[in-house]
Amino acid sequence: MSRFDGYFLRQLLILFGFFTLILVGVFWITRSVSLFDRVISGGQSALVFLEFTALTLPTLIRTVMPMAVFAAAVYATNRLSRESELTVMLATGSSPWRLARAVFLFGLVSGAMMASISIFLRPASVEQLELRQAEVAGDVTAQLLNEGEFLHPTTGVTVYIGRIDLDGTLREVFVSDRRDEATPVSYSSKTAYLVNGGSGIHLVMVDGVALRLDQEGKTLSSTLFEDASYDISGLTNTNRMTERSLEAIPTNELFQNRAEIAAAEGFTEGELIEELHQRFSWIAICVAVSMAGYATLMLGSFSRFGLWPQIFGAFTILVLLEGVRGFVSPIVVADPGLWIVLYLPAIIGILISCLFLLIAGRPLVRGRSRLRQASAA
Repeated sequence: MSRFDGYFLRQLLILFGFFTLILVGVFWITRSVSLFDRVISGGQSALVFLEFTALTLPTLIRTVMPMAVFAAAVYATNRLSRESELTVMLATGSSPWRLARAVFLFGLVSGAMMASISIFLRPASVEQLELRQAEVAGDVTAQLLNEGEFLHPTTGVTVYIGRIDLDGTLREVFVSDRRDEATPVSYSSKTAYLVNGGSGIHLVMVDGVALRLDQEGKTLSSTLFEDASYDISGLTNTNRMTERSLEAIPTNELFQNRAEIAAAEGFTEGELIEELHQRFSWIAICVAVSMAGYATLMLGSFSRFGLWPQIFGAFTILVLLEGVRGFVSPIVVADPGLWIVLYLPAIIGILISCLFLLIAGRPLVRGRSRLRQASAA
């Protein structure tokens, strides 16, 4: 690797890190608002929100990484062209193919990063996230311990807690159970405690009253009690998640045990094949978009104002590749034998890059074309 290749590669990696940080920050803020509201409103702490955020980062990074790779290649090429560095290298005899070595190496480096995320980190993080979501969904205590709010943990049940002391004592407790429409019952007490016993979680109320309405006899009976136990284990879903999503299946299982997974978890062969090759296609697309961004800008000549027409063309190519990626997935799900089409966007990007570099590497042809146009005018 020459000194210029090393310099070009450093510029690409620095800009890649910058654009990745910016894009991840923007997408994270957009998604974290709804996540924060859902987690906090469920009675969970800020630590649970941070844990969920960390577990969603591999998916978020995988989503924005191709855009960051493309932006880094376009920005670095445009800046080197605007500062005449590429012009000097071309004048000394270096061809666009020769200068593309640093960009290709950058694509391989970003592809290796994508491989670690897409093949290993993302499935593991999605699996852990689903397990934690199931645990949080079954956390009865966290869902009920909200001061001053009328909570509805399940249909027909309303719970209100006026205040929670530091020692865990519940004050001014009200429970309305209307699941049996014939005889609805309401409990109210001055104090209460949550007790987790062998038979489940119970709300033990002290010094209260129970009101029971008999709909048939149109009578209301009241019972004063010193202590009463109310089973709240069935108010929420405390069962652990038994089914995992397609994204949570480890890559080695998709390689070796597709038949067992399809039989046990209900996924089709097309869905499993599509998920497996989709993880590897993300690696190839990193190389394709980096080369496409660089090659498109190499079509332009030196300009102090930048290569804006070429930048717009490169962005159009990126949109085209993303559109093709969304188009080919249903094809593979319907026919697993056509898994090769998942790599079609990367192949198209590489072919476009080679074509543009071939044109950029023959300036005499473009010069003669311009001379013919000038003479004809």
